[in-house]
Amino acid sequence: MNKEKRTAIYSRLRELNPHPTTELDYRTPFELLVAVILSAQATDVGVNKATAKLYAAANTPQAIVDLGITGLKSYIRTIGLFNNKAENIIKTCRILLEEHGGEVPRSREDLERLPGVGRKTANVILNTAFGEPTIAVDTHIFRVANRTGLAKGKTPLEVEKRLVKLTPEEFRKDAHHWLILHGRYVCKARTPECWRCPIVGWCEYRRKERK
Repeated sequence: MNKEKRTAIYSRLRELNPHPTTELDYRTPFELLVAVILSAQATDVGVNKATAKLYAAANTPQAIVDLGITGLKSYIRTIGLFNNKAENIIKTCRILLEEHGGEVPRSREDLERLPGVGRKTANVILNTAFGEPTIAVDTHIFRVANRTGLAKGKTPLEVEKRLVKLTPEEFRKDAHHWLILHGRYVCKARTPECWRCPIVGWCEYRRKERK
């Protein structure tokens, strides 16, 4: 795919959604961090239902540590893998308190040291909470990037590096959100809805699906 096509795709996505953001509910970087940790193998809707009750009771590292592992589990037990996630969140909260003054760090290295936080989660935090032009590659973005031809790669890291390199700078900060939403609602895994796709004219997917 050439630069002109990429620019056209991102321009169209920006036209339709000028200020994209995550569908996870949060008010602070810490709330976003917890929500993203919980969102692994879970839906944003399910996470939002759980965090609405959790954050009403505890929305700081100290407050969640005070809840304890059992107390935290009582709020997130509707979410998949909640036992492991609860342990990671408690450990993360302790590290934030002991090493970062209770604040979410702004460096990738420090973020990836937190239990339950990998490269993808760190990218989400850096982008959504702190405005960094990072691109977190989840299953949706991996699929969209390969299917459309925006950035083909065999691994999420390879796709991430190509997206960062090939996405025009003016679109880089919001690219993550545009692509994940496009993959979630239009360019779906089993049945991509090409018949209503706003970027179908520039997409290089050969097997265009009809309604």
